[in-house]
Amino acid sequence: MSTPPHNPIAPTNLAGVEGPALPPSGASTDLSPRIAHLAEAAASPSTPAAPGEKPRHPLVEMLLIAAPTVITMTSYTVMQFFDGFMVSRYGTQGDVNVAAQGNGGMIVWLALSIVLGLVGVINTYVAQNLGAGTPEKGSAYAWNGLWLALAMALLMLPYTAVIPSMYQWLGHEGDLLRLETSYARVLCFGAFFTLASRALSQFYYGIHKPTIIMLCALGANVVNVFLNTILIYGREGVPDGWSMGWALQPAAWIARTLDVEPMGVTGAALATVVGTSLEFIIPFAIFLSPRYNNPYQTRRAWRLSLPHIKDILKIGWPAGLMFGNEMICWGYLMVGLLPAGGRAAGEDPVLHASAGWIALRYMHLSFMPAVGMSIAVTAIVGKCMGMGRPDLAAKRAKLGLAVTLGYMALCAVAFVVFREPMIRVFIDENLPAPKIADLIRIGSGVMIAAAVFQVFDALGITLSGALRGAGDTVWPGVLTVILAWTLLIGLGHAMIEIAPHLGSLGPWIAASAYIIALGIALLWRFACGKWKSIKLVDGPTPISH
Repeated sequence: MSTPPHNPIAPTNLAGVEGPALPPSGASTDLSPRIAHLAEAAASPSTPAAPGEKPRHPLVEMLLIAAPTVITMTSYTVMQFFDGFMVSRYGTQGDVNVAAQGNGGMIVWLALSIVLGLVGVINTYVAQNLGAGTPEKGSAYAWNGLWLALAMALLMLPYTAVIPSMYQWLGHEGDLLRLETSYARVLCFGAFFTLASRALSQFYYGIHKPTIIMLCALGANVVNVFLNTILIYGREGVPDGWSMGWALQPAAWIARTLDVEPMGVTGAALATVVGTSLEFIIPFAIFLSPRYNNPYQTRRAWRLSLPHIKDILKIGWPAGLMFGNEMICWGYLMVGLLPAGGRAAGEDPVLHASAGWIALRYMHLSFMPAVGMSIAVTAIVGKCMGMGRPDLAAKRAKLGLAVTLGYMALCAVAFVVFREPMIRVFIDENLPAPKIADLIRIGSGVMIAAAVFQVFDALGITLSGALRGAGDTVWPGVLTVILAWTLLIGLGHAMIEIAPHLGSLGPWIAASAYIIALGIALLWRFACGKWKSIKLVDGPTPISH
């Protein structure tokens, strides 16, 4: 085996800034200069930088990582947003199409969610090794994340056979059952690209190079919309009356020239899979390039490694449990509790499901950027912990929290002020007037409920990322499971029984209670500071200031 090349990110001293390295343990020296050096570093407003790099203000560093990450994390959400919007304009039953597309996407995410949570901790290990001055050790975690993605993708193949039965158990039938099953099955066949792209993206987040993933995500969304036009509408072309329909005319011309059969909801799923595949293939090629192989040894660690799998599982199983459980509970809310609430109120359950999915599209646009900021906080906290600076990690976490709180507070105001026009965006004006009025009424109520929990959602999302960066995942994971089943599910059912006249708004009130309780609990956990003593990688011993 060849000798690894010189590490471009040399180990820093305990303060994580340029200066004389601390002497070996046991050396007889005067401690005063070191203490003075640490105090100076702690008071410095700039973020510690590797040798040869320019120190940056903490907010600048945070935004340089967070901005591309936010765009990237919003990528799949934007794909789903456009899928929902475009299928709502296909055919004569746009409300059914919207519900089918939402249900189909959700049931696939339910199956993938545990692995998605597991690979999220790749960011933690990569970032901590970066901070400890051993960045070449991070690539093995990325490779083993890809092996986990492949294993899960193979399991998704038999999963396609049971999807219709799961929907039937929830009482779905007719066109809704047929369309949501078709959408879900296509996404299952493309599951490897979804999982692998997220595993690999965690490596780039951990080394603080998220721009690559961002550019690929933007390209994938353009491809998705382009293919949506071809595959959803086919030779029939873009529906009349679109203000931006002119931008899609090249794709419509291709569909007419090739005489493509309209595929509706199934076409939207195919376009999403193709777009997602690009989010993996291009970053993977860059991952193997000399530019990244030289400093990070990305070509050497491709073999399946049980020690690295164990590391991922060690702190990843609670994160996977947390994410998987949330997806299961939120999925049950969307495909089970909301229609049940509609039936309890004596109204059309499909309308309640459709209104819920419309409102959730906007919730995605509020919390997915927050998730992006959370990933940036994970990377920065992980780097600081790898440097032995939990005090600096705490400051950076609070900075990220302040940004997220401000953004989601603005979203809350928008949800209340613009709730009716926001709901109308997803409603086909050709629907009967009573149905349109019901969708706006139901959806507006959900938007108000969402506005109530926005600030608390910011607490939960950002602080869970901070705790994950330090390796504190067990307590948050177990707590999430307990609160989700007692409040989101238990209270959701109770609201249907206690106040059936509220319809699907009852379960949404329960969801608000869950998010509020979780945000407060994670704030308490972070403030306790137990995470500051966790040590995952070899590096400087954590120090207190």
